[in-house]
Amino acid sequence: MINYLNSIDTQLFLFINRLHSPFFDPIMYWLSDKWIWVPFYMLIVFLVVRQYKMKGLLIILAAGIVIALCDQTASHLIKNAVMRLRPSHQPTLTGLVHLSKAGPGGLYGFASSHAANTFGLATYMLFMLDKKLNPLKYILFVWAILVTYSRIYNGVHYPGDIIAGAMIGILWGWLIAKLFHYFENRKLQRDLQKK
Repeated sequence: MINYLNSIDTQLFLFINRLHSPFFDPIMYWLSDKWIWVPFYMLIVFLVVRQYKMKGLLIILAAGIVIALCDQTASHLIKNAVMRLRPSHQPTLTGLVHLSKAGPGGLYGFASSHAANTFGLATYMLFMLDKKLNPLKYILFVWAILVTYSRIYNGVHYPGDIIAGAMIGILWGWLIAKLFHYFENRKLQRDLQKK
């Protein structure tokens, strides 16, 4: 069963990775680059703090915790335990993988920390933001999909790496949002009891 799933994963990876073109190569490279997204992150901070004031700072702080948990889970815990080679390091795929100028990445790819981080943030914000910021929620999920697709396109992740990373991110995003609301409700109840 594992060999069958690996075979499907490899075939799907090769299909997506072969869709490269001179037009999309630089776009996909930049989509994968973490520094290009700094203005986007700053916009998120600005919108959340403007909408929620001091509570917005706590929301952003908890978002940082989500990303840290996602990154540590995918990059350190799972990658070092599973040790699945990235397609860019897989000897059986030598000469078949199209790489972006970012290069082959680290040795192991399961699970994708890009997928965990982006889907973690998108999921967390889905549960944290009210209807006034609905457009931001949709943008975050489109962003997560584009970033994770670029990882396959750039030759450094199998689709299975992306799916596993996204699941890690969704789980942490949901859990931290639930904990945030739990402690917020407890504080509200204590404040009401004091009155």
